[in-house]
Amino acid sequence: MFDNKTKSKIEHITNSRIISTTSLSGGCISNAYKITLEDKRNLFLKINHSHPKDMFRKEANGLKECSKPNVIHTPKVIAVEDTFILLEFIEIGKKQNDFFGSFGRSFAEMHKFTSEAFGFYEDNYIGSTPQINIPNGKEKNDWTTFYFNKRILFQFNLAEKNGYATDELRKGISFLENNIEKILFGSEEHPSLLHGDLWSGNYMVNEKGRASLIDPAVYYGNREADLAMTKLFGEFNGIFYKSYNEVFPLKEDYNYRENIYKLYHVLNHLNLFGRGYYGQAISLIRSYY
Repeated sequence: MFDNKTKSKIEHITNSRIISTTSLSGGCISNAYKITLEDKRNLFLKINHSHPKDMFRKEANGLKECSKPNVIHTPKVIAVEDTFILLEFIEIGKKQNDFFGSFGRSFAEMHKFTSEAFGFYEDNYIGSTPQINIPNGKEKNDWTTFYFNKRILFQFNLAEKNGYATDELRKGISFLENNIEKILFGSEEHPSLLHGDLWSGNYMVNEKGRASLIDPAVYYGNREADLAMTKLFGEFNGIFYKSYNEVFPLKEDYNYRENIYKLYHVLNHLNLFGRGYYGQAISLIRSYY
């Protein structure tokens, strides 16, 4: 159960008394609860007193950004404080027959929502790792430069600090730096709105049987990065990709570029969880030798 101070704040914000609280499983960073109010509303509360004070505010801003195209459901932000975020509660439903087709089409429509520059107006987090989004100079208009500096190089520098960088990894990152223009050649597009961390654990099936996006790490970038992440821990249903491609066809040789986008997340897992991800990182780099 959460503390009385938080309880009082929520009751003041919602103008309704909390009549029941249910602890929810699944969160690896924060504690989560279903809250039922006297006015019969159900809300979702995520609470954490130890993480960076801006983490929930960045999550709230990401959810609001994902909702802007109005093509795929994201939970409405009710309130956000340093220690908690209060959201619309998503009632779990049963997948409609065309769930993955609808999901793929909606996700493609979200990617059609673009920005003039790569990155985002603020930095945020990928898991509990800072994600650096504010572009410098050339990075605003050059995806290759943005992606290498703000994603691959940033994670490698963290790996150096954490003691995971070997000569083998240094050589691999140097190789990518010298070859990334060639690897990403032909994929140039306007910056798309990206969820940033979409895998099976970061969407839910809502009461309408459709997908709801949660826990984003939002920025504007090449949409291939979002799709590669969906394949890192086991692909989504093939209908998802087929439907996506019908709405917003991918550039030629997309599959060739997948590994460099997976690498960002694998390096992040190396930094968060340790050497168990080292071999996978090296394997992804070597796929371009």
